[in-house]
Amino acid sequence: MYIKPSIAQLAPYVPGDQPPKSKSLIKLNANENAYPPSLVVEELLRTFDYANLRYYPDATSQSLRRAIADRHSCPQEHVFCGNGSDEIIAYLFQVCFEEQDSIATPYPTYTLYKTIADIHRIHTEYVPAQEDYSIDVEALVKTNAKGIFIANPNAQTGLLLGMDAIEKLLQAYQGLVVIDEAYIDFAPAHASAASLVDHYPNLVVLRTFSKSYSLCGIRVGYCLADRSLVMALDKCRDSYNVSTLSQAMAEAALKDQAYLLSTVQRVIATRERVSQALQLMGFSVLPSAANFLLCTPPHDQAKGMYEYLITHQVYVRYFNSPRLSDKLRISIGTDEEMDVLLSLLSKYIY
Repeated sequence: MYIKPSIAQLAPYVPGDQPPKSKSLIKLNANENAYPPSLVVEELLRTFDYANLRYYPDATSQSLRRAIADRHSCPQEHVFCGNGSDEIIAYLFQVCFEEQDSIATPYPTYTLYKTIADIHRIHTEYVPAQEDYSIDVEALVKTNAKGIFIANPNAQTGLLLGMDAIEKLLQAYQGLVVIDEAYIDFAPAHASAASLVDHYPNLVVLRTFSKSYSLCGIRVGYCLADRSLVMALDKCRDSYNVSTLSQAMAEAALKDQAYLLSTVQRVIATRERVSQALQLMGFSVLPSAANFLLCTPPHDQAKGMYEYLITHQVYVRYFNSPRLSDKLRISIGTDEEMDVLLSLLSKYIY
């Protein structure tokens, strides 16, 4: 075989189940948006000249970069676009780390960080979250790792790390700091670290169109970073890494901020209602700033509930891993979908 031993032994990233789509299916396991993309995106697709697909995409996504820079009131030179933020994470490992370097990240968190680190033979040091699952910033700094990766809000817990803590980290730590803000639009206002990029050249802020913009299927992400790091990322990216249609749809979505805000507000309202309902049923629920809830069912019933829900075509996420095996992660669906979920959980418990 021609496979490197390090790859042959690699533990792959495991996404949530992707069951065949049907009208009876309620899919609450991948933190997808409950609502469709903006009608501006639909109109773009309706009027798109398919003959243009014979041409290569804009290699550097210049129009999209300008739109993102306008959205964040930052120089275009601070914006890099990728085929999903996952691709940008992989490029960061190529650009910023050598074999045998180390990164630090909280546990639990988005497990793809470790998967990509393993691919590049870079050590991952997990720093356990505190008893309440909040991130231990001081412990992350003390690792002396070459880089720190933080999902904020955290990908498994939904907990938000405040701006004061992020700035404290940046002031104390000289290595690369990656703040992955996939869910930041569901957090309170002014929670993003994007405004700090101008002040800290070691900061990278990741964003995606998958969650709040309802565009998981187009695979577009971007980062905000120092100009020198963006230039380095451009050296390593695939020649045409974001497709023509994906660039156009992402740019169209950016134009409809009113729809984004209304969708986010609907998700937040449902999230808070469901959180209260679960607590009334005896669940322990972490305070989420994302479009999902991490909750602990009463009487150690997490795995049984997960399997029971599948029999009723309702999919949530169960992690058979330390500090998570007694919990369920539930994406926020429509109010109708969440009512079905709550009814099934009530029947299971009572």
